[in-house]
Amino acid sequence: MSEPTNIPAGSTVLVTGVNGFVASHIAKQLLLRGFKVRGTVRDPERTSWLVKDAFKAYVDNGDFELVTIKDFTAAGVYDDAIKGVSAIAHVASVVTFDSDPNTVIPQTVQAATRILEAALNEPSVKTFVYTSSIVASTFPAPGNETRVTRDTWNDVAIELAWSPPPHPPSQGSIVYAASKAAAEKAVWQFVEDKKPKFRVNSVNPAMIMGEPLDESHLQTVGAWIKKLWDGDVSQLASFSATYHIDVKDVAVLHVAAILDPKISNERLQAWAESCNWNDMLAILRRLYPQRHFIDDLPNQQRLSISTDLTLPLQLLKKWGNQTGWRTLEQTIKDNVQLLGENEK
Repeated sequence: MSEPTNIPAGSTVLVTGVNGFVASHIAKQLLLRGFKVRGTVRDPERTSWLVKDAFKAYVDNGDFELVTIKDFTAAGVYDDAIKGVSAIAHVASVVTFDSDPNTVIPQTVQAATRILEAALNEPSVKTFVYTSSIVASTFPAPGNETRVTRDTWNDVAIELAWSPPPHPPSQGSIVYAASKAAAEKAVWQFVEDKKPKFRVNSVNPAMIMGEPLDESHLQTVGAWIKKLWDGDVSQLASFSATYHIDVKDVAVLHVAAILDPKISNERLQAWAESCNWNDMLAILRRLYPQRHFIDDLPNQQRLSISTDLTLPLQLLKKWGNQTGWRTLEQTIKDNVQLLGENEK
């Protein structure tokens, strides 16, 4: 590796929830760069595609292994998994979009603090990266003109999420936003209180899309392009505008946050460009002109939130040899390739 780092190739990185869309891409990037990956999963049978297909060659040469963690909030749950690792990417989160905050927020916060506590007691750890979200800082909603900085937090989401019951299903996205805000706040509070010797960073992506490494990634709540492909708008109406980001760009930023010794105490926002469902439908029609897609959705808009993306883009260039974010068209093309093949 040409870039300087205090974590040499061959070191082991722990990636939590490694079967997930983002985490599997982080693992792939690390493996391609010569690192070993120890990934946590809740159910090794349901995630067997990792060892039997996607990363089989790395399993065979001893560079990829799975550890089963059924409850990531349990005391001491990471003590064994964390032994000897040089870095941690904590990606696992509660993504049920349950509208009851009691089933989401405390668990997400506790999982983050549990793994940090384990890292504090493991001298080999040099870096900890938390996968946060744009919604930890603010709601990406039309009319919101927030300028997101290092100290911008979505306290509104936390307040709304903990409003008295009943909790209608439509509140699920608010509860998710609150869980990411509360958990990332807990990470930085831990840093302030415990002053760990390892570097800590977060990566805060916008709406993540791109290449699925397994068909299971097309069945998740966040498989937005698959919903457009199927004409299912039931969960799309509440998002009349968004910022997109390619999962590969998100993975590279995690690699940079792990490996770059100059990056410490950073919240790395990862937003490519403002877009909406009609922009995506236009691309799908260009890519698959013989296929019928739903008509454009009404009331589609653009976002006005903003942030300084200078550092994330510099890191994308330095660690991914890439000038600028991957385009929405590239992202959608990667996202639907498997769908197109399945229909042949």
